[in-house]
Amino acid sequence: MVKAKVKGYVVERKVRKIFEKYGWYVVKAGGSLGIVDLVCLKDGKCLLVQVKSTKNKVLYYKDYDKETFSGFDFWVVVDFAYKGLKIIKPKEKISLEDGKNLEEFLKSFSQN
Repeated sequence: MVKAKVKGYVVERKVRKIFEKYGWYVVKAGGSLGIVDLVCLKDGKCLLVQVKSTKNKVLYYKDYDKETFSGFDFWVVVDFAYKGLKIIKPKEKISLEDGKNLEEFLKSFSQN
């Protein structure tokens, strides 16, 4: 269990650093025991992010029915064992082929 928490912290920190690289202000949600791990703010936009990691090619996600949370955009970022960070709207079965590369997403998001 302790190993899983450390791994989760490392992946969350990696995701946070990438958001910050693209000018986002990022706050770690208190305790991160709920649905939201990171609150990301930029230019009047707010993204709520759940961070997950897996060694598998597919992640089954239990909160797949939440596209928004308290009226804000809700996203899942998955680290596929260092094969790439993907950002995707929540769905029950998330694979490496789904979503967008996180950095590509943030670049395109900044251009809008």
